[in-house]
Amino acid sequence: MPSQKALIRRPSPRLAEGLVTYIEREPVDAELAMRQWEAYVEALAAHGWETIEVDPEDDCPDSVFVEDTVVVFRNVALIARPGAESRREETAGVEEAVARLGCSVNWVWEPGTLEGGDVLKIGDTVYVGRGGRTNAAGIHQLRAAFEPLGARVVAVPVSKVLHLKSAVTALPDGTVIGHEPLVDTPSLFPRFLSVPEASGAHVVHLGGGKLLMAASAPKTAELFADLGHEPVLVDISEFEKLEGCVTCLSVRVRDLYA
Repeated sequence: MPSQKALIRRPSPRLAEGLVTYIEREPVDAELAMRQWEAYVEALAAHGWETIEVDPEDDCPDSVFVEDTVVVFRNVALIARPGAESRREETAGVEEAVARLGCSVNWVWEPGTLEGGDVLKIGDTVYVGRGGRTNAAGIHQLRAAFEPLGARVVAVPVSKVLHLKSAVTALPDGTVIGHEPLVDTPSLFPRFLSVPEASGAHVVHLGGGKLLMAASAPKTAELFADLGHEPVLVDISEFEKLEGCVTCLSVRVRDLYA
């Protein structure tokens, strides 16, 4: 049986100081963000996911975006080396959490940089975004870690958004979805579906055809429902102000076999 575990990390009290690269800074309501985070965690739990809380990093404003700190493929966890130096202290607590899950732990070393938000896994294909936070050396190390396990690593350019998964994710059938103005080269993906809203490009598969997605993408939710999926909407407005989305608030571990 594949696992359904999700690593999560509660927002730092300094959340409002988080990094913003491609959008205008807006004030963040930390109390509302905490309520939204709790509702996100509840949505995972309600759909059969065991949530595992990583020790908080209160001095790291971006630490709630736990996905950026690690990439898991089969039983191997590759601890990231964030391209944003202010985020490098976030990895230690995550390393402990994945080791406790029984993962074999590898690391990205200098000069490599890699953030988990740049990695999209579709079956055995691992797309990795080469953008502002992940460099060529980081991609090289990702290949070295995962290709021996049967992964096919495909590097793609990212220049219009923070991370690859800020631009694209995938439906359960493997169709890549994205808001076309924000995707560098849609033709790199074998099947690509354009969605009407930027935040509609991000989904988390909950299982059973259910897709966790942002409440800010109602038209995309309608499109997915029309294609036979079942959208589960969560309001993550405060995290969207920091270029966050539904994928980066958790690390889903699906392939751990006990």
